[in-house]
Amino acid sequence: MAHKIDGDKCVACGCCQAACPAEAITAGAPYSIDPDKCLDCGACAAQCPNEAIAAG
Repeated sequence: MAHKIDGDKCVACGCCQAACPAEAITAGAPYSIDPDKCLDCGACAAQCPNEAIAAG
């Protein structure tokens, strides 16, 4: 399952997007993860300073 971003915690810093090897994250407020592209690797979650990303 794809990771998901908690819109209440996301501050749109861009750390997750820069860490994603699949380019599955789109900028916005909050950022979003395309479940069809997500590799479920967790790289984005590891880089999020606000712990806004969790496994789906």
